[in-house]
Amino acid sequence: MDDYRALSNLIFSYAALVDAGDFAGVGELFSAGVFTGSGGSLSGSAAVERMLRETVIVYEDGTPRTKHVTTNVAVEVRGSTASSSAYFTVLQAVPGLPLQTIAAGRYADRFTKSESGWRFTERRATVDLVGDVSHHLRAKGA
Repeated sequence: MDDYRALSNLIFSYAALVDAGDFAGVGELFSAGVFTGSGGSLSGSAAVERMLRETVIVYEDGTPRTKHVTTNVAVEVRGSTASSSAYFTVLQAVPGLPLQTIAAGRYADRFTKSESGWRFTERRATVDLVGDVSHHLRAKGA
């Protein structure tokens, strides 16, 4: 598999894992990396997994009932490092909330390649547009 395809698959795996409610899997994506979002920067698997478990509402089916759609992916490879940018749109439907867009923004990613393949070094998630996230995120202090 070429590097561009492998990196795109890694980018898309984040969305699939979050939507599946697999927060341990999301954390593993950052075992050697940093995730930066509106709550600050987190390093390593345990910190990223904990943040998701503490902030994202999970429903009876074990998922947050979301679909993260990642588009406009642009990847640049430079030897054993790479960077990318992408847009994301988060859709959600739950009882009492019809299907709608709840957030949209962009990712700025950096990667490193090792013998085991490509890994996230850093993901900066910037939310540009926010809808009704009351069924997706726990209220602070809740």
